[in-house]
Amino acid sequence: MFGRTRFQNSGRERKPVIGVLCCNEYHDRPIQSVASRFIEPLARYANATALLVPALTDSLDALSLVERLDGLLLTGSRSNVSAKHYAGSCDSQSRTDEQRDDVALTLAAGMIEAGRPVFGICRGLQELNVLFGGSLVTLDDAAGHHRSTEEELRFEELFDHFHEVDLAAGGILHKIAGTDRIVVNSVHQQGIDRLGSGLQVEAVAPEDGLIEAISARPCGGDVLAVQWHPEWNVSERPEGQSFFRLIGRSLRTRSADFDPANGAIDLIPPSQASAY
Repeated sequence: MFGRTRFQNSGRERKPVIGVLCCNEYHDRPIQSVASRFIEPLARYANATALLVPALTDSLDALSLVERLDGLLLTGSRSNVSAKHYAGSCDSQSRTDEQRDDVALTLAAGMIEAGRPVFGICRGLQELNVLFGGSLVTLDDAAGHHRSTEEELRFEELFDHFHEVDLAAGGILHKIAGTDRIVVNSVHQQGIDRLGSGLQVEAVAPEDGLIEAISARPCGGDVLAVQWHPEWNVSERPEGQSFFRLIGRSLRTRSADFDPANGAIDLIPPSQASAY
């Protein structure tokens, strides 16, 4: 009927669909942006199909996506979470994306309460910590979690900065890594200050104790986020590949006895976050 294009679904396994949140950028005009490096490992290692979610509050009914997505990935970004969401002090030099904040917090809350897995990378970890009632802190150059802001660096050089993290014994990451300590890249200028209620610490930086990974399973779906970038050079990083394979397993696993009516959790809606 359609010439060379023929739709055949017989006997074919349906791949899970994971929402990947975009950011607001400006390149001659306003655009929605997400780096390809976040998408490709989802196909290669998680065997999932990515659906890009625009960070536009007036153009998107975020909660309408909950029943259409099998999971959600909150990506890293060049912007930071606005301090108004955790009653923090405002840094006038900090780049923010408040539409991204609103869509991320609203959609992630809906997905978690529906028992669907949510994952975070870098900014995504920070968004999830804020969603669970936690707060963030700005890290200066001396903290060692990013290259010096005084250096003029190419984009790739930003990720050429590493440190060790200790994995929590018995945690999810400890189990998949099979070791107590791994080396990760580090690009972030914000970090967790107060840990959100109900979150488990999955990894910490041994030098200063900064929380580097978190997890939870409050409503039947996995919540897991890391401060580093497992998608960067993932073909050469076994721990990054394991992270995305874990996403694939989680997307395909649902709690058989989970009842959403009995699993409500106290997440902070964006409109009320500044009160905490």
